[in-house]
Amino acid sequence: MKCGVVVFPGSNCDHDCFHILKHVFKLDTEWIWHKGDVDLSQFDLIVLPGGYSYGDYLRAGAIAQFSSIMKEVVRFANSGRMVLGICNGFQVLLEAGLLPGALIQNHTQKFICKTVTVRVENIFTPFSSEYIKKTVLAIPIAHHQGSYFIGPDGLSKLIDNQLVVFRYCGPEGEVTDLYNPNGSVDNIAGIVSENKNVMGLMPHPERCADPAWSNLDGQLIFKSAIKSLESGALL
Repeated sequence: MKCGVVVFPGSNCDHDCFHILKHVFKLDTEWIWHKGDVDLSQFDLIVLPGGYSYGDYLRAGAIAQFSSIMKEVVRFANSGRMVLGICNGFQVLLEAGLLPGALIQNHTQKFICKTVTVRVENIFTPFSSEYIKKTVLAIPIAHHQGSYFIGPDGLSKLIDNQLVVFRYCGPEGEVTDLYNPNGSVDNIAGIVSENKNVMGLMPHPERCADPAWSNLDGQLIFKSAIKSLESGALL
């Protein structure tokens, strides 16, 4: 099993993702430079990490979508292979059209960096199969443009097709405005593509996946992906 972590100018969570994949889960993991001429067919999982690709100029992820590596990532995803976008990586996936919707400024107009609680909404995806549905997780967020937006028709499609994987919630799993840190539509924190092989989320599971830390709530995202790949088939 081979994983690739894409590095854009401005990526700053790439080492975190690389560490979890390479050193915690002992997977064959390589860096992928955004301008590199790389054959992605050798990889099983591609991760777009958090950070500020291209300084978030224009808007977060807007320039990164035109990077040469993204043409290959789109081709990789469209072939049914697994792609995970975290924070800025989620923003890039949206800009590239691999996931629906957009990420806009937090409703507070401020950068938010803290641990929040999210509820597992769908366990029937390759990225969430090791969780129990409705489990409440504590996962850090760190973003300024993290408010997920999609129109009414798009939201209905997400819900009808069970593409919402995580929602911001309270400590007991309450999905209310009170526990929505950034103003995301329907408290959405993470979604998957229709084929369920591409997932984007704003929280940082790589920051709560190392056994050296007390919080391991993000670890099962990686374990789910590994199990799905080892099984040889997406759910």
